Amino acid sequence: MNRVKEKYQKEIVPALIKTFEFRNIMEVPRIVKVVVNIGLGSEMENAKAIEAAVSDLTKITGQKPILTKARKSIAAFKLREGRIIGTKVTLRGERMWSFLDRLINIALPRVRDFRGVSSEAFDGRGNYTLGFKDQLVFPEIEYDKIDKVRGMEVTIVTTAKSDDHGRILVQLLGMPFRKEA
Repeated sequence: MNRVKEKYQKEIVPALIKTFEFRNIMEVPRIVKVVVNIGLGSEMENAKAIEAAVSDLTKITGQKPILTKARKSIAAFKLREGRIIGTKVTLRGERMWSFLDRLINIALPRVRDFRGVSSEAFDGRGNYTLGFKDQLVFPEIEYDKIDKVRGMEVTIVTTAKSDDHGRILVQLLGMPFRKEA
């Protein structure tokens, strides 16, 4: 069993029950899924960029991503409805726990000048989104093999009812939040 999942079941659930005085185990916030996405931005025209983003995301997550398409046309961004604007992967189950383990214990410590992640990036419903400036923090990506440094977003979707519950859940999992002054 994955060490992050094991930690969640053996340590975090009892700690959350004690902290928030939940009467039922089903009230305890849990992680539903992790969504990882790469937006292509100005590289929408470039077929090789799309291919490279798909390849990077496949290596990082171990799952083939889907292509995301624009829902509506926006002239200011030279964007047409139906055009490919990025790629994303939704991880659940064992792959999700494995990815969280690698994210918290391997990728984040590799970020240059790392002082912790912001604790303000919650959406009001207990979900946490984390952005990366480049995909090189993941050991699966080889520096020599990439065509361009791309940013990416990781969203951790929880069943938490509030940001405080979500924050404590993610913190107990080992997410290194920075000390806000």
